[in-house]
Amino acid sequence: MIYSSIGYYSLIFGLIVSFPIFFYSIRNFRNEEVLDYKIITLSFTQLFLVVLSFLGLVLSFIYSDFSNETVFNNSHTTKPLFYKISGTWGNHEGSLLLWLLVLTFFIFLFLIKSKNLLKKYRILTVLFQQIIIIGFFVFLIKSSNPFNYIFPIPNEGLGLNPILQDPALAIHPPILYLGYVGSSIIFSSALAATTLNYISKTWAIHIKSWVLYSWIFLTLGILLGSIWAYYELGWGGFWFWDPVENVSLMPWLALTTLLHCILVLEKRSNLGSWAIILSIATFTLSMCGTFLVRSGILNSVHTFANDPERGLFILTFLFVLIFISLLIFFIFNKSDNQNSGSFFLLSKETSILINNWFMMYFLSVVLIGTLYPIFLDVVTSHKISIGPPFYHKLIIPFLIPFLIFMAIGSQLKWIKSGLEGKLYNVVFFLISLLISFYIIKNLDNNFLINTILIGSAFYLFLITIRDFFFKKFKSIAQNIAHFGFSLLILSILFNNFFSSELITNLKVGESFKNDKFEIIFNDLKKVQEKNYVSFEGNFSIKEKKNQDQFKPELRVYNQPNIITSEADIKTTFYTDKFITMNTVQNEEYFNIRYQIKPFMVWIWISVLLITSGGLISLFKKKYAK
Repeated sequence: MIYSSIGYYSLIFGLIVSFPIFFYSIRNFRNEEVLDYKIITLSFTQLFLVVLSFLGLVLSFIYSDFSNETVFNNSHTTKPLFYKISGTWGNHEGSLLLWLLVLTFFIFLFLIKSKNLLKKYRILTVLFQQIIIIGFFVFLIKSSNPFNYIFPIPNEGLGLNPILQDPALAIHPPILYLGYVGSSIIFSSALAATTLNYISKTWAIHIKSWVLYSWIFLTLGILLGSIWAYYELGWGGFWFWDPVENVSLMPWLALTTLLHCILVLEKRSNLGSWAIILSIATFTLSMCGTFLVRSGILNSVHTFANDPERGLFILTFLFVLIFISLLIFFIFNKSDNQNSGSFFLLSKETSILINNWFMMYFLSVVLIGTLYPIFLDVVTSHKISIGPPFYHKLIIPFLIPFLIFMAIGSQLKWIKSGLEGKLYNVVFFLISLLISFYIIKNLDNNFLINTILIGSAFYLFLITIRDFFFKKFKSIAQNIAHFGFSLLILSILFNNFFSSELITNLKVGESFKNDKFEIIFNDLKKVQEKNYVSFEGNFSIKEKKNQDQFKPELRVYNQPNIITSEADIKTTFYTDKFITMNTVQNEEYFNIRYQIKPFMVWIWISVLLITSGGLISLFKKKYAK
C-alpha cells in the first residue's frame, strides 16, 4: 500500500510542478537572454516525480499489492517476477504512466540538448510540450489512475492475459512508446518554430535528430510487435492489417515522409510547410492510435481498455491539440514565402517530393481502411471488416513506381542533375524483369503485375548494390536503408507467393502423409509450471531428405483460466517451418496446423537493415559536429 501511496502523491506533485514551469517560461520569454535555470530544474523535478510514481507502481506489482486496483486486475501471486515487472505497462493505466514518463524525460532531454539554439524557441517548445504533459497528467489522475485503492483487499488478483506473458512485453511497448512520444517533441518544436518564423536550415539540422530517434524506435517497435504476433498468435503470419497494427504503421509512414522532407529543408531550404504539416500529422496519428486502442471501439487482440469515457477524453484532447496546431500554422507560417526555391525535374529534391506523394497515398489508404469501418458502425450500426485484399489492391499498383523512383532518385544530385549511367539503368531494369519472370513463371494469378512488382524491387536492390561500390561511404545510410527496403519487399513477396500450409486433425499415434511430407503425432506430455499446465506435443515431420522434430504446446493458465497455443518454429536462412496444435470437440483429436514460410528471417533482417540506415545517419550527424 505504501508504494501505491508514494506513486499517487508523486503523480499529484508532478502535475503541480507543471504550473511553475509555465509561469517561469512565460516570464522568461521576454525578459532574459539566457534560459532561466529554474525551468531546467523544475523540468528535472517533474521527471523525478514521474519516475518515482512509476517505480511505486512497479513495486506494487512486485509485492502483489492487491489493494491497488491496477495490480488486482493485472497480476497474480503465481505470476513469475519477470511478468510482474513487465506487466506494469501491460495494461491501460500502466502504459499511460509509461507514456508520461517518456514525455517528461524527452522534454528534459530537449532542454539539455538544445543549449545553443534560440532561447524563445526552446521556451515555446517547453510550453507546447507542457500542454501535452498536463493533458496526460489530468487524464491519468481523473479517469485512468493507476493507484486506485480497493477495499476489502482481495487475497488474489485476476492475473495477466496469457498472450502478454511473454518476454516481448518487456521491450516491445517501451520501444514503441519511445517512437510515439518522440513525435511529441517534433510536434511541439514545429509549432514553436512556426510561431517564431524559425523554420530554417538551422531548425532542420536540430530536429532531424529527434525525427531519427522517433523513427528508429518506432521501426524497431513495429518489428518487435510483428515478431511477437508471428510466434505467439499461432497464425503463421507477420502482418494482418489489424486496426491496431495499422495505427502504428500510420505515424511510421508520416515520420518516414517527414524525414525526407527534413533532408530537403536542410539541403535546399525547401518544403518548410510540408515539414510543419507532417510534424503535426505524425503526432496526431500517434494520439489517434492511443484513442483507438483505449476507446473500446476496436475489436483487436491489442486493445487495452473498453471505456468510452476514456476514449472521449483522449478524443477531446486530440481535437484541442489539432485546433491549436492548425491555428498556429495558418496564422504564423511564412516558410513558403521565404523558402521558395525552384524544383528541377531531374533533381534529388523532386524525386523525394514525388515519393512523398506516394507515401501520403499509402498513408491515406491505411487511414481509410482503419477508420471507415468505425465511421460506418457509428453512423449506420453496420459492422464490416476490411482485410488484406483491400490494401493489396490499392497499394501494390502504386508500389511499382514508388520503388522505381526510389532507385532513380538515389542517383540524382541536389538542385539540378542528369541521370548518370542511363545504359546501366536500362540493363539493370531488364535484368530485374528477367529474374522476376524466371522466379514466378509458374504462378497463375496476376502474373504481369507480379512480374513488374518483383522486377521493380530487384531493380532497387541492384541499384543500391551498385551504389555501395561507386558511392562508397558518401551515401552509406541511404544505401543501407534503401537496400533493406528492397530486401523487405522481395522477402514479403516471396513469402506470400511460395508459402504452403497443411491443416489436419490427429490423435496420438496417428500420422498424415501427402506427396511432400509425412506428419507423425508421436506423444503428448503434461508438464506443470508455476502459473500454467503445459500439454507438449511431440511430432515428427518427414520430408524427402530430412526429418524434423517439433514440440508445440497447449498451455492452460490458472489465472485467468485461458488456453493458449504455443507454436514450435524451426528457422533457417531460407525458410521457417511452423507448427501449432489446438483442441477440437473430440478431445482425443488435436487440430494440427503445419506451415512452410519462406524468407521469414529475411523480413526481420531487412527491417534491421532499414533501422541501421537511420542509426548510421544519426551517428554521422553526431560526429560531423
